[in-house]
Amino acid sequence: MSTPVLYGPIGRAVRKIAPFLEADALGVYVAALSMWSAAIGGTVKVSSRGSGRPVLLWSALVAGTGRGKGTALRAAHHVLDKSLGRFVATHTTSGITSGASMVNHPWEQQAATAETEHGRDVRTFVCEEEWSEVLRRVKRDASFTTKLRSAWDGATLRNTTKDEAQEVRDLAMVLHCHVTPSDWAKYVGESEAAGGSYNRILPFLLGSVPLLDDDRVSLPEVDGRELSDAYGWATARPRVITLGEDARTLWRIVRRYARILGETLPEGQAVFIERTAEQTLRVAACLAASECSETITEEMLSAAFTLVRRSVQDAVRITKGATSPKMKRQPLSLEDKVRARIEMHGGRATSSQVLPYVGATAAEVKELSGIVVTVERAGKTGRPATVFSLRGDTSRDSAPQPASAEREQNRARVVRLDVYRPAPKQAPELTSEPKRSEPLADANPFRALL
Repeated sequence: MSTPVLYGPIGRAVRKIAPFLEADALGVYVAALSMWSAAIGGTVKVSSRGSGRPVLLWSALVAGTGRGKGTALRAAHHVLDKSLGRFVATHTTSGITSGASMVNHPWEQQAATAETEHGRDVRTFVCEEEWSEVLRRVKRDASFTTKLRSAWDGATLRNTTKDEAQEVRDLAMVLHCHVTPSDWAKYVGESEAAGGSYNRILPFLLGSVPLLDDDRVSLPEVDGRELSDAYGWATARPRVITLGEDARTLWRIVRRYARILGETLPEGQAVFIERTAEQTLRVAACLAASECSETITEEMLSAAFTLVRRSVQDAVRITKGATSPKMKRQPLSLEDKVRARIEMHGGRATSSQVLPYVGATAAEVKELSGIVVTVERAGKTGRPATVFSLRGDTSRDSAPQPASAEREQNRARVVRLDVYRPAPKQAPELTSEPKRSEPLADANPFRALL
């Protein structure tokens, strides 16, 4: 399988909390991106063939019961909650089980916000943690899938009731759901996907849940200033994000990817990858907005493509009846454990804050090359305390950098998902643009990516 890239401030935050999670970090990253797209979806669009398209990212975490889907969602809340203010608390809903309810909820929200200081607000984050229950019920409502397609497109939704007609324009609704592989195969059928209803959702098969050495440790705090600045930038006024010139060569490859695969895959699998190009563009636009940029660079587009390509591969695997991949957690080294404990306590930690949790003695920690051990005494008669810090960490002695300088320094950092657990065999990277878009039969170079 392809290894997605954890890009930008959201990726860095997910990487920071990954050692403390009993969940696949990919699920956290996906849930956070969907939540982020809902928060900025009211003002941010991406240019596609000269017109503005929504940046709404719909996603599904596909895994068996107890495989960390809920844990991943809660960790995504932890990453974004402070940066997005009260958005998550005031704009999250669930139980959208009919076409009528899909219109009624944002219509009521529209009416409630029409006279407020910031004006009409129809951003909605629909989080269905038991999506199979929803799918069972919507089988009886023919209007549900029609309105689902319109909502993803950001089109106008309408209800005609006995009392009055309900209309919502420019809806910014994001659907994030959890489902088991068997229920996906049962309810998300080939006919619904072929009609465009469910191939708008990016599915991701999550790996098996790792077991932590110590489950008493809470998630470390995430510095949300960078994302908070980006959220303010994205919502201050309408913005249209465009492709940079350096990204256009890769964009042509992305557009050919789904077309060529679609011509050689069985129809039941091909229908799920028809929107790969636009999904990639939407993900890239969300990554650009997280860095206060109106231009999608090649690096951003490449990171987005690794994520969407992984979803394409998972969609094909699900249709073949595959379940969550079996993945073993790579044990952390002693230095990794000590570093995590020190970072959790702000860069300095006493022996009582470190040693009981890493299963080592002070002498063993002193031998680690990246750890500095000092003995400090509180006053003249105080009991000496052993303090651990990171070698080369001068944060206590130097003046803090402004947020803009830190953002510029970290902007180009790209983190791969396989930092804390072994990744499956990497699919070969695409190195050149195909010379034709006709069916390539057995010589199709894109099939290697599956």
